[in-house]
Amino acid sequence: MTTIRREVLTLPAAPLGPDNPLPPLRPLDEAHRIDERDRAGLPRDMARQVGYEPLRSLLPAPVRDGYGRVREPREFDALVIENDRLRATVLPALGGRVTSLFHKPTDRELLYVNPVLQPANFALNGAWFSGGIEWNIGATGHTTLSCSPVHAARVPAPDGGEMLRLWEWERLRDLPFQVDLWLPRDSDFLHVGVRVRNPHERPVPTYWWSNIAVPEDRRVLAPADEAWLFGYERRLRRVPVPTHDGADRTYPRNSAYAADWFYEVPDGRRRWIAALDEHGHGLVQTSTDVLRGRKLFVWGTGPGGRRWQEWLTEPGTGGYCEIQAGLARTQLEHVKLEAESEVSWLEAYGPLDADPEGEWHTVLRGAEDRLEAVLPRTGVDAAYEAWRPHADAEPGERLATGSGWGALEVLRAGWKLPGTPFEEATLGDEQRPWLHLLHAGSLPEPDPGAPPGATLVARPWRDMLETTAATPVAEYHLGVAQWHEGDRAQAVRSWERGLKNAAARWPLLRCLAVADQEDGHHERAADRYAEAFDDLCARVPDGAEGSPRVSGASGTSGASGGGEAGAREALPGSGGETSWTAATAALGGEAIGALLAVGRTADARAVWERLAPSVRARGRFRLTEAALLAAEGRRAEARAVFDEGFEVADLREGDEIIGRLWARLADEPLPARHDFRMRPDGD
Repeated sequence: MTTIRREVLTLPAAPLGPDNPLPPLRPLDEAHRIDERDRAGLPRDMARQVGYEPLRSLLPAPVRDGYGRVREPREFDALVIENDRLRATVLPALGGRVTSLFHKPTDRELLYVNPVLQPANFALNGAWFSGGIEWNIGATGHTTLSCSPVHAARVPAPDGGEMLRLWEWERLRDLPFQVDLWLPRDSDFLHVGVRVRNPHERPVPTYWWSNIAVPEDRRVLAPADEAWLFGYERRLRRVPVPTHDGADRTYPRNSAYAADWFYEVPDGRRRWIAALDEHGHGLVQTSTDVLRGRKLFVWGTGPGGRRWQEWLTEPGTGGYCEIQAGLARTQLEHVKLEAESEVSWLEAYGPLDADPEGEWHTVLRGAEDRLEAVLPRTGVDAAYEAWRPHADAEPGERLATGSGWGALEVLRAGWKLPGTPFEEATLGDEQRPWLHLLHAGSLPEPDPGAPPGATLVARPWRDMLETTAATPVAEYHLGVAQWHEGDRAQAVRSWERGLKNAAARWPLLRCLAVADQEDGHHERAADRYAEAFDDLCARVPDGAEGSPRVSGASGTSGASGGGEAGAREALPGSGGETSWTAATAALGGEAIGALLAVGRTADARAVWERLAPSVRARGRFRLTEAALLAAEGRRAEARAVFDEGFEVADLREGDEIIGRLWARLADEPLPARHDFRMRPDGD
């Protein structure tokens, strides 16, 4: 019989640190944007879904950029699902990631298991880590829940045993979802039932991709003769499979640069993807037909791809690629989920033994025949039908607790969501001001000078903010909600009204500074940033970490930390030392960038001089220092910063800022340790 038990997994891990307390007002920095030249040739349904409400803002999710690169042994609560054939290990505090899938009869690990936990800037909101099976919901990219806890509990399984249910509230699209994992008796396959619900009275764009990390010394098989190729030059084109540009691209090491290969699986064909080693052993994933898309992601053999591989794990460990499955052909698309409806499917993960070498169609037939022998397609469909009545089963023993945002939404709307209870007991400090608004009609004042806390931007919350007392904190949150909805003029008016009576002016000034930048008023933005930072510095308690070193104009550190502070011992807005550090670092970093953009290097230097030593030592701010020195004409000193070495912990996927600055300082090639380029030169 299947068992579910608790374990403790110890890994060398970098702490996540605090979230960035500044609301993400700028347009989403997401690499997966299609070049407009490529839209005309797309199939009609694909073109429609590519254009269907792509995500343009991270709100209400916070940016998670407080992590560093100093790893120490750390314990993580794990949930282990096991029968006599398979053992799956799940990390509920990290998005419900399946970190290992071990096949006991053959003594083989089926996944790529990362030996460390190193956050990096790949999730939509920042922190993400590589390895295992991840559940991506929300919008194009890695989910904002990559490094966040989810709810977990035991639930009766279709075969009379028990299964592990994971569930949460996805905040970007305001959708509840669940992932049910179980191992049927004597099965070599982990079964996964997934359901996404839309409780709203309007359609909602929906996105799902299950991402599976496997060692890259594999051949990847999927039942397709064509694929949609998308690289970091942002071009989408239809190419043949398996051979393209003279190389068989189903071998991940045959690609020089990072790329997505979205396989065009014909209608009616069984949905599956596998990664097999040279001996024909490996992992297969298959599903019911609703999960139509299949994809291979490769890092490539170029210096940038290899550097990223090292960055995400320990040097010397084997590289990996990802095989994936999603609701649409590509990750550039979103699917319409009609009002008060749901979408669900079943996935299965297990070992596959088949010959990977030879002519493509012969190899596919052999692998598909072998899959049919060990897990018939009709068996997957039957397992799905058997699971559906259990999707509403109420959870039993709680094994992990997620966020309180689902509980808040259920209280607001009165929704009934059988199988995924969002209980009031999960409400916490982040939800408390909004609970007060819901019940009392007003927002409580935050602690003086502390970061103002999370903002909710959905229309029902905006409506409540528009009718509550026009206090500075209410005007701040109302402005953020209006900005998110595209009503920018109204947002600026709300922030300006709030500023008139605000004791703590910096949150409102910062919002107005961003608005100025977006409207092209860069000098005024720089003025407001400097004023905002001065106001914040005046409010940091004496002796608190992050307090300014000297008095004067301008600020502290950069928004994208990389700090080596401890784990999340103090949440933004809690008034703890870590929240002050996060606030001064985030606002100061933005202020430096705004001042440099208008050539005010002396003011930017004044900001830099006030940084706490621990902040200035972070890699992000070492890069800022080099940029500042270059702007001052001190090129040799800027070059010396590179020579001394630094690591920008939160370097964004596809960001080429390091290379651009290096090109201003030196004629030599970019040093390998700084080469994260994910596309060919010149593209």
